[in-house]
Amino acid sequence: MLKIAWKFIRFDKAKSIGVIVGILISTFLIGQQLGVFFFLSGLMGALATDVKADIWVVDSKTDDVNQLGQLDIRNLRSVQGINGVKEAFPLMISGASCIFKNGTSGAITLLGVDENHIDALISADKILAGNLPDLQLDGAVSAEFYEKKNLGGNIDLNTNLEINGKRAFFVLQTKGFRGFGSSFCVTTIERARFFSNQSATAISAILVNVENPKEIDAVVASINQNIFGLRAWPSQELASSSVKKILVSSGIALSTGTLIIFALIAGFFIIGLTMYSSALDRLKDYGTLKAIGAGNKYISRLILTQAMLFTIVGFVVGLALLEGFKIGVAKSGLIFSFSPLVLIGMFSTIGLISLSGASFALSRIRSVEPAAVFR
Repeated sequence: MLKIAWKFIRFDKAKSIGVIVGILISTFLIGQQLGVFFFLSGLMGALATDVKADIWVVDSKTDDVNQLGQLDIRNLRSVQGINGVKEAFPLMISGASCIFKNGTSGAITLLGVDENHIDALISADKILAGNLPDLQLDGAVSAEFYEKKNLGGNIDLNTNLEINGKRAFFVLQTKGFRGFGSSFCVTTIERARFFSNQSATAISAILVNVENPKEIDAVVASINQNIFGLRAWPSQELASSSVKKILVSSGIALSTGTLIIFALIAGFFIIGLTMYSSALDRLKDYGTLKAIGAGNKYISRLILTQAMLFTIVGFVVGLALLEGFKIGVAKSGLIFSFSPLVLIGMFSTIGLISLSGASFALSRIRSVEPAAVFR
């Protein structure tokens, strides 16, 4: 069966290439849109998952880590008194405007914690250059490698800038520490307040680590029940809530889904019409097979085998192009990957498109009479 199916594919190379091109286009477009979607959705909750904390305590109305309200530092004492809390420390997040060394201006998001917990914000694997303790120097802030264009184009260590009219300089380069639409600059909490003109009692969230990781839910429930005006979230739940809220309000999921649907429809018709056209050109061949005893079931298996061969070749080529795209955009910071489950899902979807498209050809070939070979 495979040998005969391959002979049919090789017989009309032009149309076979057309089918494969349709499949690889569908594969590339679906993978591209999924990759961008995974990247953006990852950024939406990145702050909650990148920071080393079991629990986030925020304003009671907050359900998005990218839009935190303001708390009073006195709430820290209340959280520290909850049973099961190992440590709790404040986090300050504030927007600020900057003027960079080349004269351009921009906006950043300042993240500040006390000097003893800076390593909770930036893990060692995300430090590209510089030393974490240097953030304790007066005026010191970090810069994100992938936000280089938004940070004046020069993020070399000791590069000067102004934050809200106050002198600052970069002492640390991070790589991969980003938020959704934010250029994170990490510093101490006192300096974050100073740069952003915030009150000495202002904080944005309280980060909590528990004594027993198995009791995170119990500590969360205790904080929510005993402290009015605050809401505790396990880190992963706050990240998930942030992603859901942004997807609903921004329309990113709808636009991505629409583009994927159009890619599926385009692939279906390209494959279906090309295979139908190819079948019309080879009616006598299929009639010959029927004349020597092949039934409709055999012909159907032959067509579907061709469709699966097209799927394998087109998917592999499309995946190779997608890998090239992924490598190219990774240089600009758009980084994504596909799990084996996603790849299997993509292949199954492309296979379904190909098999569905083959139905165009099947509907015509089943009606072919063996006598057609003699006409």
